Amino acid sequence: RMKIRLFLESDLETLHAINAASTPGVSEETLEDLKQIISISTCLVAENESGSPQGFITLIPPGELAYKSANLRWFETWLEGKSLTLNYVDRIALAPEARGKRLGEALYDAAMQWSDSFEALGCEVNTMPDNPGSHRFHQRLNFKEVGRQAFSPEKAVAYYVRQL
Repeated sequence: RMKIRLFLESDLETLHAINAASTPGVSEETLEDLKQIISISTCLVAENESGSPQGFITLIPPGELAYKSANLRWFETWLEGKSLTLNYVDRIALAPEARGKRLGEALYDAAMQWSDSFEALGCEVNTMPDNPGSHRFHQRLNFKEVGRQAFSPEKAVAYYVRQL
């Protein structure tokens, strides 16, 4: 049984390695950049029985201008005129050996509990390069596609929202 807890400073290097092993599903980050992202987010970490991180999810509410994310800006624009509060899932990443064990689902469950003051969770999934497993995963968790954006011929995403 995996335990999910808040990020500890001692997790940073392991989470950086997990993030690197999860590209291009998540954006590649330097250790410093990942530290900055985590510092402005809620970072929930799944650990195994020995306390070693196996995966993580970061949540950043729209309006966090310290985060230079085109995807977060997209959600801010999408939310204009809607009376909806949304928490943005910036990234979810699992260690290769932890995949296929419902750990992503457990992290999302924890994120939903953590986000109980919000009405929805939002995220994006790559369409170019396509990540069909992630599309299926999010659809299975009742996320609905609400838009798409292309950044270049090689990089495009679909945006998903799940009501809480």
